[in-house]
Amino acid sequence: MVKSRRLQVLLILVVLSFLLIHFLPCNNNAHMEEKPSPVHILILSSWRSGSSFTGQIFSQHPSVFYLMEPAWHVWVKMYQNSAKVLHMAVRDLVRSVFLCDMSVFDAYMSSQKKKSDLFQWETSRALCSPPACDSFSRSDIITAGNCKTICGKYPFSKVEEACKTYSHVAIKEVRFFDLKVLYPLLTDPSLNLRIIHLVRDPRAVFRSRENTMADLKRDSNIVVGSQKTKGEMEPYNTMQVICKSHVEIYKAGSQAAPSFLKDRYLLVRYEDIVRDPLARAAQMYRFAELHFTPELQKWVHNITHGKGHGAQAFDIGSRDALRVSQAWRKTLSFQKIEKVQNVCKDAMDLLGYRLVQSEEEQKNMSLDLLFAQNSS
Repeated sequence: MVKSRRLQVLLILVVLSFLLIHFLPCNNNAHMEEKPSPVHILILSSWRSGSSFTGQIFSQHPSVFYLMEPAWHVWVKMYQNSAKVLHMAVRDLVRSVFLCDMSVFDAYMSSQKKKSDLFQWETSRALCSPPACDSFSRSDIITAGNCKTICGKYPFSKVEEACKTYSHVAIKEVRFFDLKVLYPLLTDPSLNLRIIHLVRDPRAVFRSRENTMADLKRDSNIVVGSQKTKGEMEPYNTMQVICKSHVEIYKAGSQAAPSFLKDRYLLVRYEDIVRDPLARAAQMYRFAELHFTPELQKWVHNITHGKGHGAQAFDIGSRDALRVSQAWRKTLSFQKIEKVQNVCKDAMDLLGYRLVQSEEEQKNMSLDLLFAQNSS
């Protein structure tokens, strides 16, 4: 009788051991394969280059968690430093956001912070829909104005909670001036990073910066650092630093790119976006492994083919995007155009923007002739 019971116990142990060995590892593997690794997208640009609009192309996608310029908080807190000194802090913040670790903002914001304390939070559709806000659906196209009115009172914890529910995390940032600073992120095994490098004709950038000079003063001082000068050359010196950074980023991303950058860097000109919005949006979505839905196609077309003139500098509304992008040709004096071309010549040559040689040419040059013959 005792031997029989011992035999039964032994058989049960053998069966349990078999089940543990053969089935638990499979369950673990299945669990690991449930959720694919998120895709991380960094829209790398400079102020007044169409980056807010380009960011919205990603923000409005239902699969994307988007934040606009989270490094603004670093620059506000540490404004006495140069952009170069702040690169590391900005990179660390961006990495944490990509990994949905929003505790990184504790160093830059009040302990009593709310979701609405985050810079330009209302431009993120993800922060205006569940679980960050229950008033809209994830599939809705949501304007910043509507979101700000309804979704501002939610706790800051909702930012991290929402981020973890998306397959793609996108950040638009204007505070990197060297692609090599991002190499640790590109080689980080916990990230799947793609970089969209957005550029715009320096003459158009200069004209737009003139209209927003007061708003950009603190940022401009950080950009030029110890090189800052007073007087009429001050805005041109800022443009020189910005243009030089675009040249260096482009060279590092496409001409002398290391192997880990293969298929992970995409240069996009804002003028090409407004000339053919659907084609360029489709190109960026393919690069980011996103589906271009019919709803988004309609939104992209409508917002770039409106009757607006872009009067509100930081507003993303329906406008005649192509005409607005070329407004500098009629509003900038030829003297200013010459100065911008002088400090940004290398960037214009490399990125395919044609120099205007005279005031007469400025008035009569067609849109197509503003691009160099070898440009895409």
